Amino acid sequence: MTPELRLLKPVEWSSWHRTLARAFATSESEGIDTWRSVTEFDRALCAWDGTDLVGTSNSYSLRTTVPGGASVPTGGLSMVSVAPTHRRRGLLRDMLRWQLDDTRRRGEPLASLTASEPGIYGRFGYGPATHWLTVSVDTGRVRVAVPPEASDLRLRLVDPLEALAECEAVYARALPTRPGRLERSEEWARLQLHDPPGERAGGTELQCVLAERDGRTVGYARYSVQGHWVHSNAEGRVRLRELEADDAATGAALWHHLAGIDLTSEVTADKRPPDDPIAHLVSDMRRARLRLRDSLFVRPVELGPALAARTYQLPLDTVLEVTDDFCPWNTGRWRLSGDATGAVCERTEDAAELSLSVVELGAAYLGGTSLRSLADAGRVRELRAGALDPVSVAFGSSRAPFLPHGF
Repeated sequence: MTPELRLLKPVEWSSWHRTLARAFATSESEGIDTWRSVTEFDRALCAWDGTDLVGTSNSYSLRTTVPGGASVPTGGLSMVSVAPTHRRRGLLRDMLRWQLDDTRRRGEPLASLTASEPGIYGRFGYGPATHWLTVSVDTGRVRVAVPPEASDLRLRLVDPLEALAECEAVYARALPTRPGRLERSEEWARLQLHDPPGERAGGTELQCVLAERDGRTVGYARYSVQGHWVHSNAEGRVRLRELEADDAATGAALWHHLAGIDLTSEVTADKRPPDDPIAHLVSDMRRARLRLRDSLFVRPVELGPALAARTYQLPLDTVLEVTDDFCPWNTGRWRLSGDATGAVCERTEDAAELSLSVVELGAAYLGGTSLRSLADAGRVRELRAGALDPVSVAFGSSRAPFLPHGF
């Protein structure tokens, strides 16, 4: 029998979450109430084989910052699982078909996801658009520089929940400054404080430090500390979860604070922007051990509105020949004209200058992956000599796109 796809009912939440937890080998109890608070039941899908729940998927109504600072409606795909007894039956394809059609019906030009298995989602049109920088700073051997402009800052330890509103105000001010960021509702803000004991790896509960200037909060860092002793020597670890700052001096002061916490010799973080200044703040870059991994995958759902929603670093007027097997309404030739003030993208019969699939457009959309690098990999074809490089530069971003947290 073909499993029946239908929307999740609130009374089915526990079974749905249990099925998902089994697929990801996590505890079904940890986070159940927190994640329920952000679940949109009119976008949560379940697959039933008789009385057995064998598949899950969900989309969140997100808004993503794009180059130029606009906040674009986005269907954030998440919570995707298929029971091991029902693999290779097209169930995943059917669920993604439903989710993308629903995203289109809602008028959201973009879809996005973070992938547990990145190899799956290219065939559905998602391209890797942002990366996370993993950092491990040997604070026993390096110094973290602090500029003189930080001398008037006051750092203060606070309860993370009590300081939530102050931290979210800093986050909101940073929202338009970097592509890839997500708007946060009150529920999504609270989700960032999710701190189940089973996920602390022996560390402390979540801590928060505020940076204040003239009584106003201008930055914060959330972190935990893992105590560790080797032959009577303290070698603890600071695990940074989130750091936001209004200005460079405040950011440097917060990194300096983390590097100087007593009884620790390392600061780690696994979700930082690729151009995080920590690489230039430490006295020895090799002791920072920097590594990139994929983060946000982006897919244009309505190609014209998606490309028109962002701005471009250089003036451009080009024709793109696009293929999209999964959302065929995007297939065809599109004239894209724009600059740093805005853009227009419409269908055309004019000769194309570049040929690519929607996957490459998704990867390049936020400015973190260059069309030139994709062309060098054989993924973008230049149909008119000299057309590629100006368009590649125009698609770029002065700041690396960054997804601050998963969803």
